Amino acid sequence: MTDTDEIFSDKLMGFTLPGRNARGRLVRLEGVLEDVLSAHDYPPPITHLLGEALVLGALIGGLLKGETAQMTMQAQTKGGIVNLLVCDYRAGAVRGYADFDADRLGSLGANPSLGALFGEGFLAITFETEGRQRYQGIVPLEGSSLAEACELYFSQSEQIPTLIRVASRAGASGRTAAGLLLQHLADGEEGRERLHVRMDHPDWEHVAIMAGSLSHDELLDPALSLEAIAWRLFHEEEEVRVLPGDRLSRGCRCSAEHYATIIARFPPAEQDAMRNEDGVVVVDCAFCSRLFELTV
Repeated sequence: MTDTDEIFSDKLMGFTLPGRNARGRLVRLEGVLEDVLSAHDYPPPITHLLGEALVLGALIGGLLKGETAQMTMQAQTKGGIVNLLVCDYRAGAVRGYADFDADRLGSLGANPSLGALFGEGFLAITFETEGRQRYQGIVPLEGSSLAEACELYFSQSEQIPTLIRVASRAGASGRTAAGLLLQHLADGEEGRERLHVRMDHPDWEHVAIMAGSLSHDELLDPALSLEAIAWRLFHEEEEVRVLPGDRLSRGCRCSAEHYATIIARFPPAEQDAMRNEDGVVVVDCAFCSRLFELTV
């Protein structure tokens, strides 16, 4: 492994296994997770769900290159208890929000399943490159977790063999969430065209078995660095290249100027309809729970 300062939390760590044509990302969220969750008084099932979503957002968004490239993940349903779950990632800035029916949620107990929360829903993952090109994949919201739905996305939309593990736990000092993403780029290293991608490729089967041995306790252990996790999993490989990634922060990009620019695009009559009796347009940012009063 290459020499680097050890990473424990709130920073992405990438790694590659050149001998297996595999790449991975590891992340553990602590302070950043608390910052995002503090915007709303979420009940435990939603903090668990949103924590998982933010980890996935960091893992998947961390695959992008460029300061302005962005990944947005949205889970949505019609008539489900969770109406909307959305998070995005751009250059280390993460944000997320969940809209849900509190009354119906209270009847589910402490650990509701993904199906109980969403019913029949879908997961949409949108990438916007630094060149402003956008592409999106949509898959059914199936499986026991958001992580399984993301694996399905990569299998169906990207044709990339992918393994994802996510863990989340609430403790006396707050909530911690962590995750691993591992992918196989067969017959071509990262950055090269994938000539042949096979779910049953021997190299992929090998690294997937190794990664599958990772426990939730290891992912969440605050004394275990991300480098140590990668080393435990893949120390028998010829080479593990560690790639320190973005430092993470809560990244709500809302501002009065931003919303004023958006509202200015509407026709005058529609702008008038937005104003309250005092002639002010009030915008509520769901991500950070702030109100912006605009006199546009």
